[in-house]
Amino acid sequence: MSLLVIHQGNIIHERYAPGFDVTTRTRTWSTAKSIAATLIGMRVDGGHMALDAPLNLAWQPALAKPHLDPRNRITLRHVLNMSSGLYPVERNAMEYVVGSGLSYWAGASSVEGALNRGLVREPGSFWDYENYDTLLAVNAMKASFDTLDAYRVFPRHALLDRIGMRNTLISTDRFFDFILSSQVYTNARDLGRFGLLYLNNGRWNGEQLIAEDWIDFVRTPASATAEIGKFYGGQWWLVPDDRTDVPADAYSTNGNRGQFVVVVPTHDTVIVRRGLDYGRQGFSQWDLTREVLKAISREEPLAGTTGDLASSQRCAMVK
Repeated sequence: MSLLVIHQGNIIHERYAPGFDVTTRTRTWSTAKSIAATLIGMRVDGGHMALDAPLNLAWQPALAKPHLDPRNRITLRHVLNMSSGLYPVERNAMEYVVGSGLSYWAGASSVEGALNRGLVREPGSFWDYENYDTLLAVNAMKASFDTLDAYRVFPRHALLDRIGMRNTLISTDRFFDFILSSQVYTNARDLGRFGLLYLNNGRWNGEQLIAEDWIDFVRTPASATAEIGKFYGGQWWLVPDDRTDVPADAYSTNGNRGQFVVVVPTHDTVIVRRGLDYGRQGFSQWDLTREVLKAISREEPLAGTTGDLASSQRCAMVK
């Protein structure tokens, strides 16, 4: 439904499907996970959380001696790398039975189900894509605040307002916990700003909002993917080992139905694609990246580009 390309800090292409425009907000699905990782990285940089420290959550069902719970070995790194070792709900097609889908549609807590999973593998040893792992990380972030009010205003004050993502809404469950595995509503330009923040190594208007060390972390392949393609970092997707047609330094968000923010540092480019893909989904953000970079290298205009639009965004899309 939309495609936005930013090159060297300027919009060079912006196009919308009929019925959508620059103001239209739609759900990010799992692109929200990369936003969650950004907020968590800010808390880590501030000394409020630690990447290799246990999550220190109230696991369910609680043991008589909670300090003996083997799940205490799970660290923030493990859940951000999707390798907690906890029972995989999504891989067993149970997302809408006992998984995070219940908090999306049925009024359930986004936290309780995440805490009520047994350890079935050694943390860090196996990659399993799991919404609940992201929600555990978000719950640990919540615990890093002294008050609930501080937690609830943090995304807006620390990130969204500071980079101009003022059309972005982060949903909560009915218990006011952020559902940052999926439930964020935004538009293409706000996501373009988000991509630019990463493209510029965490700096915005001269201020370092995200530590460069954190950006290195989210772009580093999870150790559990070493033998299966090194395609996943810290809540961001990486170029798989078998792709040689796109720059190896590119990395991307990835949301259901075709939601992508692709950052390509070596080409000073951000690509935002918003989709409403249904049925069998096979849209490849890496194929899109290849074709966009080809067009840029040939200095050919992309369909839908206007010079006035690119010019008008020189100030709006700041580095």
